[in-house]
Amino acid sequence: MLAAAFVWIQSGCKKEAMDGGAPVITSVRNYAASPADTLVNNITTGQWVVLIGHNLKDAVQVSFNGIPATINSVMFSDTSAAVLVPAVIPFPSVSAQDLNTIHYVTRKGATTFTFGIVAPPPTITSISNESAKEGDSVYINGLNLFFIEELTFAGTPVTKYNTASDGTSIGFVLPALTQSGPVVVTTKSGTVSTPFNVNDFTTGMLCDFDNVNTFSWGTGIESSSTDFPGNRGNYAVLSNDVLPAGDGTWWGWQRSINTNDVQWVPVDSLGLSLDDYAVKFEISVPTAWTGTSIYVIKGYSFDYLARYEPWQGANGTVTPFTTKGWRTVTIPLSLFRNNDGKGSAAASLSTLLGASGNGAINIQTKNFAAAPSASGLKAAVDNIRVVKIK
Repeated sequence: MLAAAFVWIQSGCKKEAMDGGAPVITSVRNYAASPADTLVNNITTGQWVVLIGHNLKDAVQVSFNGIPATINSVMFSDTSAAVLVPAVIPFPSVSAQDLNTIHYVTRKGATTFTFGIVAPPPTITSISNESAKEGDSVYINGLNLFFIEELTFAGTPVTKYNTASDGTSIGFVLPALTQSGPVVVTTKSGTVSTPFNVNDFTTGMLCDFDNVNTFSWGTGIESSSTDFPGNRGNYAVLSNDVLPAGDGTWWGWQRSINTNDVQWVPVDSLGLSLDDYAVKFEISVPTAWTGTSIYVIKGYSFDYLARYEPWQGANGTVTPFTTKGWRTVTIPLSLFRNNDGKGSAAASLSTLLGASGNGAINIQTKNFAAAPSASGLKAAVDNIRVVKIK
């Protein structure tokens, strides 16, 4: 009788530990439909995973290598929790105590599960100035840009640089370049190379106001290094004062850059995805800019347009925008949309560009808001091109 009671008490304690007590993690699975939802031996940043265990419901915090993840209680049950590993983990600064750990907290307790969390290969999302000159400051933005073993810019090694602690950027002073070429970053985790060249003034160039000068009308062409330091020869200047609500008189002096007909994309490439190509240009904005929108269209057709509004932040926030020198703007052709640039993308490259892929490129300005723009605009634009980015 006593033995039976002891077994019952043991069983009850064990059930309590499994049901309603502190969380327990026993394994990690890939977040995918069966049969791809297999157990994994390690995980990496930006990866969806399913934590398997007990008492996992009502989590209040889940951390990977000490970095909290965004959690959604709808995706949690007592025995599993689907979680997105944070996209940014500063591996070089992770403490030995937090390295390779998943820390799980509920209202009933916490647990730490030891598990391999590895740094993935680097990625490059943007380059501050793809047409920079010797001595200019350049920033490469992306993810996992740490533990760097080699960096080259247009084939030229860069040996002196600074990296952000979270691996999201590399900054350096550009050395002298002798050619065009990709940006290549090699880390302990792998190598990334841009699919396009930097220091390239030929590929896809539609108008540089110098060697490839297809400019037609709309604004003045200048070459002053006083107003816009760091320039490469001639450039166009967009300029306007504060604009009234809804002012879209893009044909006014200095309100637009309009070229002759140019070949946006080769005809034999019109079957590719919209995401494969982007409009690029360099811009310099020395004084605070807010409100006026720059937009790009093809051949004076307003069916699809792409807005460039760097002062416009998330959730409607507005921050006055300036540049320190010249900055590269990249607008994928998938961002050309109907309904004043806020609607749907074109169905294909040929829908956007026509059967020939040929026509003027028009960079124009408007105040789309129902109130006057918060400021005027003065911006220099150079090296207008369409480049394959994938």
